[in-house]
Amino acid sequence: MVDPFDVRQDFARFSLRSSLLVPASTQQAFAVFTGAIADWWVTEYTWSGPDLLTTLGMEPRTGGMLYEIGPHGFRNDWGRVLAWTPPHRLVFTWQIGADRVPAPDPARASEVEALFRPDRSGQTRVEVEHRHFDRHGPAAEGYRQALTAGWSELLARYASVVAKRVVG
Repeated sequence: MVDPFDVRQDFARFSLRSSLLVPASTQQAFAVFTGAIADWWVTEYTWSGPDLLTTLGMEPRTGGMLYEIGPHGFRNDWGRVLAWTPPHRLVFTWQIGADRVPAPDPARASEVEALFRPDRSGQTRVEVEHRHFDRHGPAAEGYRQALTAGWSELLARYASVVAKRVVG
């Protein structure tokens, strides 16, 4: 029987987690995740789209912004960096609503945490958790389900970029 007051279960319901090994040091893995986001992010997942996007980036500091710059200097902030601890941890808000509209109120934003841990194999285990989908309101569950596939694609592209940069 499911306990309706079990906070762990509720937290898991509004969270998604992914983990992958990349053939890089924690420093390299963190640098690609944060400094080369334009190389692995799916441009179809931006407001500007693949043909009009000019810049995609992350300001490398606590309080920095994740942003895109499109045509005519149009800037859209996706979130704010809450924790910047290179090369081990990054936390940022996800200020994009389930309806794909910017959600500037941080109380209505989910969070993404990325951890970079050295593995015994000499690679880095990257653990990504996107949590607090409940803050997105009634569409939270559908949004979490949609982003499960989205993060899977993003992280596969990220791993490919890491491999090319380190090996290539």
